[in-house]
Amino acid sequence: MEAAARVIARRGVRGLRVEELAAEAGVSTALIYYHFKDRTGILRATMEFISDRAERYTAERGSDGRPLDARGELEQTLLLELQDTPVVRENSTAWGELRASAVFDPELREDLARATLVWVQEVAELLGQVHPMGGAAALAGSAERLTALLEGLSVRWLSGSLPLSHARELMLGGIDAELRRLHA
Repeated sequence: MEAAARVIARRGVRGLRVEELAAEAGVSTALIYYHFKDRTGILRATMEFISDRAERYTAERGSDGRPLDARGELEQTLLLELQDTPVVRENSTAWGELRASAVFDPELREDLARATLVWVQEVAELLGQVHPMGGAAALAGSAERLTALLEGLSVRWLSGSLPLSHARELMLGGIDAELRRLHA
């Protein structure tokens, strides 16, 4: 799955060739087809892998190990998607490629919508911990806006049109705005 994420990040979904994936993973093309059946199976499994990997690195805590308050947890979870590490760059790039390809692929679109919904729900839960009296619809709306902002900032950062530090500042500003909106 790491090889699939690398190839998609490097070549895009349209550029994904099973032969190249097999070479990158050090396995035969027959083995890939045996496990994933077809290209759609590869893409679905890769999307799940990317989501799981993002969940792992956004759950990481600082080296001091001190527990964070609810707002700190929210901020850290979102900001960990904007860090200059090979894994985050690869994940974010591959996710963007999958999202762009979903425009033309209804099956991929459905899978991506489900994965996005899970992410929005996770962020809504974090927002609910910061603002427990927020209604479900308000929390979901704020989570939707924050995750969309994060995806846009990530694309701009990865494409070189926005410095990482500024992307992180804008994300914190978005969090502030959404929390003010929930408190209003």
